[in-house]
Amino acid sequence: MSPTELGLALAGLSKPVDENLLVGIETADDAGVYKIAPDLALVQTLDFITPIVDDPYKFGQIAATNSISDVYAMGGRPLTALNIVCFPINKVDIEALGLILKGGQDKATEAGVALVGGHTVDDDQLKYGMSVTGLVHPEKVVRNSSAKLGDQLILTKPLGTGIISTAIKKRKASSEAEEQIYQSMTQLNKIAAEEMQNLGAHACTDITGFGLIGHGWEMARGSGLGLKISASQVPLFEEALSLAKKGLLTRGDRTNREYVKGCYTIDASISKELVHVLFDPQTSGGLLISIAPDRAKALLEKLWERGILAARIIGEVIDKPGQVIVTP
Repeated sequence: MSPTELGLALAGLSKPVDENLLVGIETADDAGVYKIAPDLALVQTLDFITPIVDDPYKFGQIAATNSISDVYAMGGRPLTALNIVCFPINKVDIEALGLILKGGQDKATEAGVALVGGHTVDDDQLKYGMSVTGLVHPEKVVRNSSAKLGDQLILTKPLGTGIISTAIKKRKASSEAEEQIYQSMTQLNKIAAEEMQNLGAHACTDITGFGLIGHGWEMARGSGLGLKISASQVPLFEEALSLAKKGLLTRGDRTNREYVKGCYTIDASISKELVHVLFDPQTSGGLLISIAPDRAKALLEKLWERGILAARIIGEVIDKPGQVIVTP
């Protein structure tokens, strides 16, 4: 569902009122946070997706990584998970479901997450994901709405998974590009979350369905500030540019632009292909971290040291409330 359509659906709902609800739906944050003790809060989220690769085991891995990521984006430690499965029992061999669940279980185990059960229904469209619960100290929650003026912005994974996934379905992507996005989409955001907590990041969000500009705008709007992004510094999968030029785009390319209409400015010198990548909806994308400028280099070096080699400083937080400015 597009962010605009979702906003219309939510418009008539009242916001929960509970003094222990630290993070709800008010700033479109990545997960809810509920305080259960002075020094302990629950982080709760769920996510499920349709297949973006043919291999059922890989799909299970990607879906689980994607679901767990929201807890990391809040600075939390994922603890337990429940499977969510919609499976076309009369269309797909049941062995495929076993492989999907094995992929999810293996990735949960890697994350230190106990898989405690789930729910399965017969459905015409295959979908899989998880409901994940984590823990965080109430004073160490990292929200998407707490960026500070002058902060540097770090992105931890390349962009372009949506475009390449679309090309894979049409047999237009190279095997190299397919393997690159598989490796990225199954890389947990655990290390990035740990290091941003260690260095006191101010704000964070993970880049998923609304693309870099969409999720960046939510950070800007929630923080009452703006973001300036240098397009040339944004990590991306190179093949995504050539595929975008061929028109291999997702529906999200259009709906993400509608979502932030009037709230972004892109320098005219930036190629149309690169703009497509900036709006491209991601699956299991990286973290966008807002951190004080005197700590940004240290965080980047820590990420590189621990194997997050794609991480880059891509911009800064500026005094342009609710705006995303993209420069060359």
